[in-house]
Formats: sequence, C-alpha cells, structure tokens
Amino acid sequence: MSEHRRRMREAGFRSIQVWVPDTRAKNFAAEAHRQSAMAADAATHSDDQEWIEAVSVSWDDE
Repeated sequence: MSEHRRRMREAGFRSIQVWVPDTRAKNFAAEAHRQSAMAADAATHSDDQEWIEAVSVSWDDE
C-alpha cells in the first residue's frame, strides 16, 4: 500500500479521508426517509434557495 501511495503522490495526487453515512446502520433507512420527507414538504421556493442559486456556479456557465 505504501508503494501505491508513493506512486500516487509522485503523479501529483494527495490522499484525503472522507466520512460518509453508514448505509448499513440500522437507522439509516428511517433517517434517509425522514430527511427526504422534510425536503419534499418544504416550500418549492425559499429565500435560502434563492441565495444558494445566487452564489452557485452552474457547470453550464463555465
């Protein structure tokens, strides 16, 4: 593994660690459903969404 990391660094890459939700956790499906329901019940247009759209760069704009 250290050889692989060395080669990757030499190729210009760097290692990072990313924490993601554990989809195997017993409460994952229920929490995902709860959050999805909250998003679906949210107003279709809000001040928060306007701000996000204002500061976001569209891939089409580049």
